[in-house]
Amino acid sequence: MRTLITFLLLGVCLTWTHSASADASIPMRDGAAVKDLSWLPRYEGSLLLSGTFSAYDEYPFATGPLVQSADADARDEKNNRVFDFKSGETLEGARTRLVYLLPAGRSPLEILRGYEQTLGEANATKRFECAAAACGGDASRNSGGGGGEQSVAMKLWPRSRIGEEEFTNGNCAQTMDLTDQRFASFSVPERGYVMVHSFSGRDNLYCKAFNERTIVIVDVLELKAREQKMVTVSATDMQKAIASTGRVALYGIYFDTGSSVIKAESKASLDEIAKLLQLEPSLKLHVVGHTDNQGGLEQNFALSKARAQAVSTALQQSYGIAAARLSANGVSALAPVASNTDEAGRAKNRRVELVPF
Repeated sequence: MRTLITFLLLGVCLTWTHSASADASIPMRDGAAVKDLSWLPRYEGSLLLSGTFSAYDEYPFATGPLVQSADADARDEKNNRVFDFKSGETLEGARTRLVYLLPAGRSPLEILRGYEQTLGEANATKRFECAAAACGGDASRNSGGGGGEQSVAMKLWPRSRIGEEEFTNGNCAQTMDLTDQRFASFSVPERGYVMVHSFSGRDNLYCKAFNERTIVIVDVLELKAREQKMVTVSATDMQKAIASTGRVALYGIYFDTGSSVIKAESKASLDEIAKLLQLEPSLKLHVVGHTDNQGGLEQNFALSKARAQAVSTALQQSYGIAAARLSANGVSALAPVASNTDEAGRAKNRRVELVPF
């Protein structure tokens, strides 16, 4: 009897936990803050479920199908066998990702041909096209899933980068299983690069509202130079900020998207933190990592903590700062200093703060 009650209570708890997030539903209007690109209109009648913009990001431009990595034992963070595009290149620039729900009755092929026509009017060159299993990897998987083979969606935008909560429209469109996958890549003169991934979705639970509906994900890279915004705060200015506000926010410590490896251009800021600690031998600091809201709360907790730990480790190994004087902490996106609705605000939220203890 006790076992039965335990299972019943567990079922109630699980039901209540899921109820905190609404199931996917057919929307009446756009649900994303990011808007269409002025030069690349959406398919008529489609609704924007999710959108992200990064002023400067990497872009894996595919010109061939996925093939298994040369390292047959390589696995990703979800224990999937690693695949790579047989041909293509990694580009850098301003990246926009738009996720649309198409009107009922529109097929993935029809949508792909619609974008091909529109891009053709902009003198685009089609670099690659594939369908279903010919795209390589697991043609039934979207950005989510573990323990199998990587998919096209995983290579373009792994689940760790999805910012929407579980079971919401934007999340479902990027994680539910695929049917009738279509993919094509294009280079566009004086614009950049476009990849179009269209498919039908399939789900038996919380995302089933999108079953048999076509979804298209449009990834765009507009080539541009990185804005030079390296900001180095001097040790003296750090002292002043801590004395007046109890903390100092630093924007001169750099990481690639989703990475906790400190980039070489961060050295000037690390030099100044070390000087601060040398100026005040009794000072102890919490090193606190902050992220924007892209990528999901739990993933960003781990990422922000890992980045703070990387800074602490660098100070110990490269500058001889005692470990007892540093404490690494990560707070994900829970302490924003600006809105996360645009890239300018998100850039302000991605920072490392020093707080005495």
